[in-house]
Amino acid sequence: MKREIPVLITLIAGVFCLIGFFVPHPWVRNGYQDLQNWALILVGLTYVLGVANVLRVNVDGIQNRHKDWIYKIVLVAGLVVMVVIGFAAGDGFLDASSQFSWMYRNFYTPMSATMFSLLAFFIASAAFRAFRIRSTEALLLAIAAFILMIGRVPIGNAIHPIIPASADWLMEVPQNAAKRGILIGAALGVMATGIRLILGIEKTYGSGEGGS
Repeated sequence: MKREIPVLITLIAGVFCLIGFFVPHPWVRNGYQDLQNWALILVGLTYVLGVANVLRVNVDGIQNRHKDWIYKIVLVAGLVVMVVIGFAAGDGFLDASSQFSWMYRNFYTPMSATMFSLLAFFIASAAFRAFRIRSTEALLLAIAAFILMIGRVPIGNAIHPIIPASADWLMEVPQNAAKRGILIGAALGVMATGIRLILGIEKTYGSGEGGS
């Protein structure tokens, strides 16, 4: 029964949500909306559990002087300060003039920019290794990458206006086509997984058997 009850609940909720998505009847729509609201509440509770888990793991690391425990202190302190300031600001914590938004803009945003700046060097190193031209496909990839890198900076337009125009075309046509193909494949995979969950075919769901 440990597995059958969750599977039955998932089956009922999944089928009802499918029906509610296509049937405009008010009773069905209202029930569908209620399920959506309960799902949002559960998602919100997972954030609370996530914060509690972060605190548990990092406080334990600080107490036992694990590796990089100094950085764990910074993490916990930042988490606690942001939470306290956010609750103190009340409903207006997302206002541009609030202390919460000020700390976000002046602490989190610069740190994110720094992380992405550091990643640029790793990406450039990986690209150098990946763009070793050993086939026609690798040659096309290298040419496209070169056009994009030159066309996205001012020197590209200084060389010739066709370079930034070619970069825009690469982003709008081939890149969009490939991205949409990947998204369609991912959507089909999500649909297949959802059907397997609803029908109880997915063995790892609620069984604790690790896919055996």
